[in-house]
Amino acid sequence: MKSATDLRELLRRIDHRGYPAYKDTKGKYQFSDYVLSIDHVQGDPFAAPSKVSVEIAGAKAGFDRALYDSVCKRIALQDHLLRRMASKVREFSFKAKGSGKSGLIGISQPGQEILNRSACVIEERDGSLTVRMEIGFPANGRTINSGELEKILFDFLPVCVKQTLFFSAYRKEELIKTANLAEDQEYIRKQLPELGLAAFVANGAVLPRKSGVSMQPMKDAVVFTSPASMEVTLKLPHAGLLKGMGIKRGVTLIVGGGYHGKSTLLKALETGVYNHIAGDGREYVITDDSAVKLRAEDGRNIQKVDISMFIRNLPNGKDTAAFYSEDASGSTSQAANMVEAIEAGSKVFLIDEDTSATNFMIRDELMQRVVHRDVEPIIPFIDRVQELYERFGISTILVAGSSGSYFHKADCVVQMNRYQPVEITEIAKREASDFPMAEEGVPVAEKPIFQRIVARDQAFLKENRIKTKVLGKESISINKETVDLRYVEQLVDTEQLSALVLIVKYMKLHCFDGKQTLGQAVERLYTAIEQKGFAAFCDGGIAGNLVIPRKQEIYETLNRCRGLLRIQ
Repeated sequence: MKSATDLRELLRRIDHRGYPAYKDTKGKYQFSDYVLSIDHVQGDPFAAPSKVSVEIAGAKAGFDRALYDSVCKRIALQDHLLRRMASKVREFSFKAKGSGKSGLIGISQPGQEILNRSACVIEERDGSLTVRMEIGFPANGRTINSGELEKILFDFLPVCVKQTLFFSAYRKEELIKTANLAEDQEYIRKQLPELGLAAFVANGAVLPRKSGVSMQPMKDAVVFTSPASMEVTLKLPHAGLLKGMGIKRGVTLIVGGGYHGKSTLLKALETGVYNHIAGDGREYVITDDSAVKLRAEDGRNIQKVDISMFIRNLPNGKDTAAFYSEDASGSTSQAANMVEAIEAGSKVFLIDEDTSATNFMIRDELMQRVVHRDVEPIIPFIDRVQELYERFGISTILVAGSSGSYFHKADCVVQMNRYQPVEITEIAKREASDFPMAEEGVPVAEKPIFQRIVARDQAFLKENRIKTKVLGKESISINKETVDLRYVEQLVDTEQLSALVLIVKYMKLHCFDGKQTLGQAVERLYTAIEQKGFAAFCDGGIAGNLVIPRKQEIYETLNRCRGLLRIQ
């Protein structure tokens, strides 16, 4: 391995040369307390910045093993260090001057969620630390200005590293607090099934967000207080007794007037599949981590999904046990989304009436009289919602603003009144008794069949260069084939999509052999991800802008591929 002195001498030799001479810097360099690795050098100052990483031995970093001896604590510590590093890096970005992206120092910028990011990775076995970032190598025009890069690598970066990546840079109590919060959150998540709960919302939680474009908590917002009848008391390992609303498994209906907080509560439950940082207001809003937000998705692609539990006997003769559509309707898309969520192992459905297909959700009595069951192919969700829980163990949390028929099916009804929940199950059931539902004699649902085998793509395997692209949180592209992810609503970070595009690419190259089902391929890959992390799907090095997505989002992404995947 070369030394920091070697790097300094190299930079001075190539000063004022053409930009391609920067390629000579690629490699590893030993600094006093860490190794600097220049992993990829940009082609010119206007191209994507160069990729570098900092590697610190566990003994040097000095973090107590108790801070990272479990998965939840390790991810929380990584997140904590990364936030400090990101804050420090911002102080020095573009202080070195030059053309294009010269002087840029960039690193992952975490939001309110605590996610497993490639930008900062701590090895569980020995506490060694790797931080990945990007630097715009400075130039004047396309002529190297290595003096400015020397400032970055020998003046700015060492300060950032020293003040963020060593145990000595922190108060021990600060790190212990982060680890304790992670353990408390994990404790609640593990307690949910034991307590028969689908979700938990702590008293004192702040659910409203600052604005539609900011996920920070709203100032002076109404804090959450559980109805007494739903209050659950937990004894956390570190925070002690914590009270809050326990949403039991089964069918839960959230009702209330407009702007009273129904969708705000549902949104908090959607993101409750992730842990949140201290001060977010939703630190103790914890949802079953398999929960999936479902909606209608007009126009989406569906490939051979068994939606027969919801839709059958179509007049055009289409086979709903292996339904195919390149332009699905609201009802067929929502049916497919539900069945695919079952395939992905979801045990909780989160649904908002406002984004659902009306004819999929309900058929009122008058419509049943006029349009007889014999000529209606849709078995509405209201006729399956209890069966999904009783036979398949899948709970539903549904926001409803106009359909009172679900009162008959709900195990629990919560009314949001000025952002405060009130349990009104008894009242709702009593009122519903005056409006009995007509029974249509719906046949018992058969468990969907999941035998979709993905064809091997020989043309893709022969590609010399596979181009990938991420477009915010809306879509990914592989070889100009776009996958629309706008309605995969639990994606909270663009870096999840950066990982998903690599996962789809990897699976096309290595997993879809024409023999495995889609489910088998996903399950095997996800097992590898749990064992190997990012290395399980990254060919040719790990980028610094990745977040490991949930298994559910992998399924959802694959199911929205049009030309990229072909189900046999």
